[in-house]
Amino acid sequence: MTTKTEDLDRLILEALDADDRAVLGDLAEEPGYFAQAFGLFRGKLAWVMWVAYVVNIIGAGLAIFAAWKMFQATDPIMTMRWGVGVIVAVNVGLFMKGGLGLQMQNNRILRELKRVELQLARGHARESV
Repeated sequence: MTTKTEDLDRLILEALDADDRAVLGDLAEEPGYFAQAFGLFRGKLAWVMWVAYVVNIIGAGLAIFAAWKMFQATDPIMTMRWGVGVIVAVNVGLFMKGGLGLQMQNNRILRELKRVELQLARGHARESV
């Protein structure tokens, strides 16, 4: 984290009262990579993430199988065909993996937006009192 971000976080925490700090306690620390990755498989879009993950595994399996067949082939045309199969299967797997990464980034952004929304709601509630 950069010093500007750390300074901003420190200023935000100083502006909040004790109740707000308690509520933000869960949101203050960003979860680790594995917690975020496993978090993809919960929630409304969990089924989509599971499908993408299964397709990713199938793509990897097909790529390994096609690579094995490619190296076993003696005919140059069959070698090329299996090689194209490897490329297609790897691209499918990478596409699915990219989708999982984008969803993880979206979850991080939504988490930060919820933090800001909570801070704004707390500030608005204090102003109306």
